Amino acid sequence: MPANTNDPFGAFNFLVEIDGVTKAAFMEVSGLGLEIDVIEYREGGDPSLGARKLPGRIRYSNIVLKRGITVDSSLWDWIKRVIDGAVLRANMTITLLDDQRQAVVRWNIKRAWPAKWTGPALNAKSSEVAIESLEIAHEGLELAGSS
Repeated sequence: MPANTNDPFGAFNFLVEIDGVTKAAFMEVSGLGLEIDVIEYREGGDPSLGARKLPGRIRYSNIVLKRGITVDSSLWDWIKRVIDGAVLRANMTITLLDDQRQAVVRWNIKRAWPAKWTGPALNAKSSEVAIESLEIAHEGLELAGSS
C-alpha cells in the first residue's frame, strides 16, 4: 500500500474566473498576498516592559494576470470602463487544480477592478507570443479549500 504523502501541487494548473467580465486562459497569476501592519504599543511607564505588538490595517497586494493577446477584448473593455469613470467591481476566483484537473484550493477575491494594463513588447526579431498584463486592485482575499 502506498504511503499517504502530502506532496505540493504544481503551479501550472489553475483557472481564473472574473464574474461578469471573463473566463480567460491566463499564463501567469502573481500577487496573491496580504500584509497586516504591526502596531507597537507600550503600556505604562516601566521601561523594562517591552512593547506589545498588535495587528493593524490589512493591505492586499494587487494581483497581476498575464495572457497572450487574442481577439477577446473583455479585459480591455473592463479597464476602459474605469477610464470612462464607470468602475465595474467584480469578484474573482483563482482555482488551483491537481493533476486530474480537480479543484484543490480556491482564492476568492472581493470587489476587484483593473488598476493597470500593460501591452505587449513587440519585436520583429522574436517569435514569442504577444503578452498583455492586467493588474487588479481588490478589497479582500479569502482562502477556501476544495469543494
